[in-house]
Amino acid sequence: MLGQRVLTAVVLLAVLAAALASGNPWWFVALLAVAAACACWEWLRLTVSQPPSRPLCVGVAAALLGAMLWLAWAWLSGAQAGLGLQAAVVRWLVPLVALAWLLGASTAVVRGRADAPPASVAWSLFSVPAVLAAWAVLALLFMARGGVFVVSLLALVWVADIAAYFAGRAFGKRKLAPRVSPGKTIAGAVAGVLAAVAWVALSSLWTGSFGHALVERWSLWLALPAAAVLGILSIVGDLFESLLKRRAGRKDSSSLLPGHGGVYDRIDAILPVAPFAFLLSGVSF
Repeated sequence: MLGQRVLTAVVLLAVLAAALASGNPWWFVALLAVAAACACWEWLRLTVSQPPSRPLCVGVAAALLGAMLWLAWAWLSGAQAGLGLQAAVVRWLVPLVALAWLLGASTAVVRGRADAPPASVAWSLFSVPAVLAAWAVLALLFMARGGVFVVSLLALVWVADIAAYFAGRAFGKRKLAPRVSPGKTIAGAVAGVLAAVAWVALSSLWTGSFGHALVERWSLWLALPAAAVLGILSIVGDLFESLLKRRAGRKDSSSLLPGHGGVYDRIDAILPVAPFAFLLSGVSF
């Protein structure tokens, strides 16, 4: 299992590096779109419980992929329709999705109703704008600021997750949300948030990074609390997916990534972080 996990990680990193190094933004944006569509399909599999409805999950994910690829083409080519939709995404979709994560998903995580039925029309409907907003944010930031900016933003989530894992194993005693995810501990959560803060402080020294943009806009003393908020949101994203999986009686969202589970399992923390990071960064187009 460990060898399979390492091999999958190496392949994914190689594909990501190739897309970033290609010199053509289309490949990275398209790669993000494929990952987002897969995550949407996996999310829907957790919240649409009736087998006859499963083809609907594939259809929605395929339609979403088509829409994202069309948007990518429109944005990269400068098509007028694409510019109008870009404004709608930035002004309406991203703030509304951020609000839904803050008020809806966070509340569901705090309530911790893992015994509730898995089928949920509300969460099924939310899957599309949630995934679309995260993809759009990362795609637009990549087009505007480049790979260093986007990777440094994603690294905030990765660093927080790694710190939470090792601190939880070493020092974790009190459970963070036992009804939702028995493996998560308070010590791990604190370490994850502190790691996110430390990453922003460190990466702010690199011109062109997300941390640099955050500090440039808010000053260091306001950027660090903002980083803590993003660290907390990454935990919310993780716990929210755990809640959906426990309701559905699943360990992983799918088996698309050998040794890692599903794509949603890998990007669950990014979905709520991306829209808030965009709003906090103040990047304009």
